[in-house]
Amino acid sequence: MLTHVWGLMAHPHREWRQMREERETITHLYAHHVLLMAAVPVVCAYIGTTQVGWGLGGERTIQLNYLDAFYAGVVFYLTILAAVFAVGSVIRWMAKRYASPPSRRRCVIFAGYLATPMFLSGVVALYPLVWLCLLAGILGLCYTAYLLYVGMPAFLGIDSEESFIVSSVTLAFGILVLEAMLAATVLLWGYGERILLTLLLN
Repeated sequence: MLTHVWGLMAHPHREWRQMREERETITHLYAHHVLLMAAVPVVCAYIGTTQVGWGLGGERTIQLNYLDAFYAGVVFYLTILAAVFAVGSVIRWMAKRYASPPSRRRCVIFAGYLATPMFLSGVVALYPLVWLCLLAGILGLCYTAYLLYVGMPAFLGIDSEESFIVSSVTLAFGILVLEAMLAATVLLWGYGERILLTLLLN
């Protein structure tokens, strides 16, 4: 729930333990957290791309019209929703090696809340300078890594030493997903118009 956002950012140890007792479902997670939080980078990117335009810090910017930005936003949004489930599935796959692995439901819920700093970092897309978005993405990733290492034992119940391997693999996979999404963001939001023209001409 959105009430967990502040807790994860301010006191993650306590928040993870509290969330572990809630018995939340994947449907509830998406309805009350992921669907709303994932809209933050999408809406901000829509506004920034149509009103300001992508830029590298110079005078030249690439601006999308409202319709192209809308289509790009839909694709971006669906990609984020799928990425949350994919990361949760990776955590579940890695955790199967342990005697009492957490369920897929718990792993996906963990991934949904784990992505909170990345969702919040999307606010910078209101002023979409490429270097600024990259910096925000890196900062968001760093805090996500912290939540990951704290949350594995507190939320998933995996021993601290054992969770290091799962956390490291999950973090590596998350970095790959982030890089793919950053690339897709620049392509869809910054150069979407050119791509659409190329596809139409071919």
